[in-house]
Amino acid sequence: MSCIWIVDDDDEMLHAMQLMLSVLDHEAVPFLGARLAARSLLDGDSPDLMILDINMPEVSGLDLLEFLRRNPGSKELPVVMLSTESSDVMIDRARELGADAYVSKPVTVEELERAIKEAVGKRQQKS
Repeated sequence: MSCIWIVDDDDEMLHAMQLMLSVLDHEAVPFLGARLAARSLLDGDSPDLMILDINMPEVSGLDLLEFLRRNPGSKELPVVMLSTESSDVMIDRARELGADAYVSKPVTVEELERAIKEAVGKRQQKS
């Protein structure tokens, strides 16, 4: 069982993602906003994978992704972006910043599982 952090500004989405991840046999740790997740990382906590919403107030998922890729402790962390934004421009931007996979809301369990496998596989190839 892997530990997956979900970072979103919507309680309902966090709950739905937790349920989907439990179906996929993963431990889900929800964070209501990017600052809480960043603070937990700085405190020394670390997930096996992170799922980030892009559009959040104050600190966006793209901002958090940039932070992750600059930080030596999280540089190789698999990251899945999850957003209502599905334009090629947004997807390309997320990938340029280091996202390993991208899924659009609403997401199915199958799409989520595929994105997790894609993200983990890309990080394993880079190792």
